[in-house]
Amino acid sequence: MHYPVMLNEALEYLAVRPDGIFADATAGLGGHTAAIAQRLTTGLVIALDCDGESLELARRSTAAWAERIRYRQARFSELRSALASLGTEKIDGLVADLGVSRYQLTEPERGFSLTATGPLDMRMDRSQGMTAAGMANTTSERELADLLYHLGEERRARRIARAIVRARPIRDTLHLARVVEQAVPRTGRLHPATQTFMALRRAVNREAEELDALLRAAPELVASGGRIVVIAFMSLEDRQVKEAFRELARQGRARLLTKHVVRPGEEEVATNPASRSAKLRAVEMK
Repeated sequence: MHYPVMLNEALEYLAVRPDGIFADATAGLGGHTAAIAQRLTTGLVIALDCDGESLELARRSTAAWAERIRYRQARFSELRSALASLGTEKIDGLVADLGVSRYQLTEPERGFSLTATGPLDMRMDRSQGMTAAGMANTTSERELADLLYHLGEERRARRIARAIVRARPIRDTLHLARVVEQAVPRTGRLHPATQTFMALRRAVNREAEELDALLRAAPELVASGGRIVVIAFMSLEDRQVKEAFRELARQGRARLLTKHVVRPGEEEVATNPASRSAKLRAVEMK
């Protein structure tokens, strides 16, 4: 079952107007999109995702409200052009859930899972760019260590990078997971390769750069009184969002709606453990 993370909180901070135009910048499997669409009368929700396969699943899951939804495959850096293609210059609110979708994690062929054999791909858009396999097999040991440390906050980055280079060619997801586990054995709840996979995924999809593009574009596209709501799962991403929102407030361009980060309630975490690391922040444009 698909559980959109912090749905009630996201809707509360987004303050959906029945006649407004809203954007779900990470449609995923359509959970937030559907919830927004259900609250509209003459309004519209634009469902965007860089992953065309996920967007197609969202299209199917939200078919009951299709007349109120427009779908576009687009990266964050293409937000402005995607809205322009629909004749839209300003929107009344935007929500972005930065987590990886359940579909991506549970389909072995996508290469995101470290518990099932699959090609080491990890591209959100499989028509573009280098795969995680290409990165793991061609990046120098030093660059790989830097990547793991800076994008995955992996403190054992040098040891892991050395092990990966020695094990080349890395064949698939489970091969990489085993190489990392042998280099740094499990010490806690998380699989020892979790941060390595996360770092490679972020590098392959240029996630830090794309989030920066979203945080630059959204304030220009959201109308006065409109709101921007972002749900992050990594401390690195949450810091990026926090700093961008605080800067908007310092410039007098926006009002902080969340002076402190908002986290999911105990009931949601019990129902959907994947939500436990979610952090929501929101601003209202002036």
